[in-house]
Amino acid sequence: MDDAGMPKPEMEKHSRIFVAGHRGLVGSAICRHLLRLGYTNLIARTRGELDLTNQSAVDAFFAAEKPEYVFLAAAKVGGILANSNYPVEFLRDNLTIEINVIEAAYRNGVKKLECLGSSCIYPKLAPQPIKEEYLLTGPLEPTNEWYAIAKIAGIKLAQAYWRQYGFRAISLMPTNVYGPGDNFDLQSSHVLPALIRKAHEARLKHSREMVVWGSGEPRREFLYVDDMAEAAVFLMLHYDSADIINVGVGEDHSIRELAELVCRVVGYQGRLVFDASKPDGMPRKLLDIARLRNIGWRPRINLEEGIARAYQWFLEPEQGAPRSMAI
Repeated sequence: MDDAGMPKPEMEKHSRIFVAGHRGLVGSAICRHLLRLGYTNLIARTRGELDLTNQSAVDAFFAAEKPEYVFLAAAKVGGILANSNYPVEFLRDNLTIEINVIEAAYRNGVKKLECLGSSCIYPKLAPQPIKEEYLLTGPLEPTNEWYAIAKIAGIKLAQAYWRQYGFRAISLMPTNVYGPGDNFDLQSSHVLPALIRKAHEARLKHSREMVVWGSGEPRREFLYVDDMAEAAVFLMLHYDSADIINVGVGEDHSIRELAELVCRVVGYQGRLVFDASKPDGMPRKLLDIARLRNIGWRPRINLEEGIARAYQWFLEPEQGAPRSMAI
């Protein structure tokens, strides 16, 4: 333990570190942050090079590469529409990835593994702000239950390996993450990148109205992806418990407020129309981050600045896209 009572960092600058999902929103940001900190021995594979749903391929990869630390950021993700249209893939693929990677990591001597979950694991009507102990205390939000169930299973699998085998697998529960590298496809994106794209296109078309799904009343919390990456590395270094830990900013905004802020950043001045016939999802989702704050981490980027950075990346993807990152 260090003087603050936290576990001493073990991950060395030369440690072999596997970032699963290194081309995704969070995985690419974790790689960027590790490189900035001087961690140079990063291992990464594209989906074409390593299919994490293929058990034999994952086993062969771990046996050959012998990573010492693993960030499990790979997942099939999407918004309400994607979850509704592809429940099998959201449940099956995420379960398979978690099982394959955690088992291979354990059997090949990984020193520590970090699983990235999601705040959607919590009950739809959980008290706010949501504490870690609220997990499995009520029904899930139906619009994302397939993904949530897969992530809950991954958490429990990590905890089971810790309990039965002493395998150090920590689980982070991030709030809604956004920023460079995000998915702006209106058919599969989350709410914030979808709003950025809608506002951008409405501005270019000089549209008088911009339609937003839902009533605009639900409240959400948003964490800039570089802050998420910083927290992920910080917790890999300083957090050593099977108990899940929330990662967020500690404040939320209504979807109406979010849409208005996006329009201001993008420069769209038309009228917002809220389509209440479309699903709202959870009425509110704000994480209690007291445990994270007590360890000593806080976010740096406020929402308006983060949206501006995300919009700039959207306009000039070659400047920040993970595909251009050298590992």
